[in-house]
Amino acid sequence: MKSKIILIVIVATSLFSCIKKDDPAPPSATNASTKITFQNFVGTKPLVLNTEWYTNANGDSFKVSTYKYYITNIKLAKADGSVYTETESYHLINEAEASTKFFVMGNIPEGNYTSISFLIGVDSTRNTTGAQTGALDPINGMFWTWNSGYIMAKFEGTSPQSTASGKSIIYHVGGFSGLTSVIRAATLSFPTTLVVKAGTTPNIHIYGDVAEWFGFPNVIDFSQKPVLMTLGKDLVNLADNYQDMFKVSHID
Repeated sequence: MKSKIILIVIVATSLFSCIKKDDPAPPSATNASTKITFQNFVGTKPLVLNTEWYTNANGDSFKVSTYKYYITNIKLAKADGSVYTETESYHLINEAEASTKFFVMGNIPEGNYTSISFLIGVDSTRNTTGAQTGALDPINGMFWTWNSGYIMAKFEGTSPQSTASGKSIIYHVGGFSGLTSVIRAATLSFPTTLVVKAGTTPNIHIYGDVAEWFGFPNVIDFSQKPVLMTLGKDLVNLADNYQDMFKVSHID
């Protein structure tokens, strides 16, 4: 009798061990999120369209009437090197529309993040996909042609030093391939750790300095180059200038 009981126990144990165990459940998505707010300045002065006068690195005076740029492919990095990448990451910042100057990224893995990186402009893949929707909709006035693709950044205004009609200054920065590419990458360290956790939405404040468009390393003289809208070295120079125009001011 005792041997039968032992045999039953052995058989039961064997059967139990053969039962397939469920795979560990993947980490569940959280409602952790963060907000990103862009604030544009010219030097230390807030950018005000149409009314305020500013001075560039060449000493030229100017007013701004239109100011837009794309922020795309956003990534948040932790100190250990792990990275969160926003999906469908395409944002058009338009100074004339307050609602475009902030957005919320959701479903971020909880943790402590030390930096943010992004592209200034639209990646080459989306430039060759044709006209799209949302931030990439041509209705936003940031799309050239099927061949030239998106305008990565747009600046329009006036200057007494301009030699163009109506004293206008117009810079439409485009080009996505080869030597004419103006797509630029920016990586910004956080002044304090970004703590992402469920139920909270910290706000990353990013300042952009318009004056950087016209200063180092390429000083722009409005009397010599008041209008730039053609693929080539001049637009590349502008992109090289504004590549470092951003910094993270604070997180709250």
